[in-house]
Amino acid sequence: MQRAQEEDGPIWALGLMSGTSFDGIDAALLLTDGETVEAFGPASARAYRAEELPFARAVHADWTRFRWIVDGRAAPVGAASEGLRVELAEAHGEVDEVHAAATASLILRAAQDPAVIGYHGQTVAHDPEAGWTWQLGDGEGLARALRRPVVWDFRGADMAAGGQGAPLAPLYHFALARRLREAAPMAVLNIGGVANVTWIDPRAEGLEAPGALVAFDTGPGNALIDDFVRRRGAGDYDRNGEIAAAGRPDPTTVQRNALIDYARRAGPKSLDRNAFQAVLEAVRDMRLEDGAATLTAVTVEMIAEAAAHFPETAARWIVCGGGRRNLTLMRGLSERLGAPVLAAEAAGLDGDMIEAQAFAYLAVRALRCLPLSVPGTTGCAAPTRGGRISRP
Repeated sequence: MQRAQEEDGPIWALGLMSGTSFDGIDAALLLTDGETVEAFGPASARAYRAEELPFARAVHADWTRFRWIVDGRAAPVGAASEGLRVELAEAHGEVDEVHAAATASLILRAAQDPAVIGYHGQTVAHDPEAGWTWQLGDGEGLARALRRPVVWDFRGADMAAGGQGAPLAPLYHFALARRLREAAPMAVLNIGGVANVTWIDPRAEGLEAPGALVAFDTGPGNALIDDFVRRRGAGDYDRNGEIAAAGRPDPTTVQRNALIDYARRAGPKSLDRNAFQAVLEAVRDMRLEDGAATLTAVTVEMIAEAAAHFPETAARWIVCGGGRRNLTLMRGLSERLGAPVLAAEAAGLDGDMIEAQAFAYLAVRALRCLPLSVPGTTGCAAPTRGGRISRP
């Protein structure tokens, strides 16, 4: 009976998302059949504690030491291969453990019992030009710990099909647009460490229809601003955009930033936050307020350039992710985009949990052998199934 329910009707799924900033885990329950969104369930955020994940943090900080293992190559000359393999195994185990704890905590408090878990894992590095991506976390181990099916390794099949492996949330964004009964093209902008945008035509027959979706990474989201503020000892981020609001952006740095050629290139395209260092270097000698203002303006400019690649103008933009709380950034977007720019909550959505919900949605699609990516979102050759399914 459970199998029939999985195949035919909506089921509760739980999605887990850990961002590139290595700050914690978002967990969210969603009722879906993999095509429509029937209901939103409880959600929670769990920050990584400072003492947690020592092996995973070490791998993240110096990931090139481990790449030969992930690629399946022979150990390089002089490598302490066994020690590195043990360290990497410990890192996977740590990530599994904190995700299992976050999942168990949410399930205990929720009335809904998820039939499947969507496990993104913790990103270490993403190199789409080389057809390579790496997330820590072992779905087999998590399935055993939670005694539930786990869908994981969401990006590998897309990259094997010629895709960028990112972004993956656009298919869920299409389902949200349908739930919101949008009548005109719209954009969903996620501002995490890296920002990505989805242009959606809700009039399309379905999400696999040509022209229904266009999606790509726009460039930096919060990453540049956060890194700059931390380096200056002014906190972990620019709260509400207050530091940037007190400064003046340098227009030359904004218009000639090291990523502007990327911004002007049509998608599909994706980035890793490691690509942003040249922009950060350009504001090194600015005073705190002016540097924050300049990096905020760079982020706005990159997003504004994205709109030039849309098939039609977006009637409105819905913003999710932590960047929607940066009032200076949101004000800049409103001025540059020439369309209403709304925080997700203004549309009745949870702006912190859309990506976690997306991996719940994608997990159900994987169970039902539905594509997880389409050419307009990642550049894959054709609608592509994906995800590995591990059962307890």
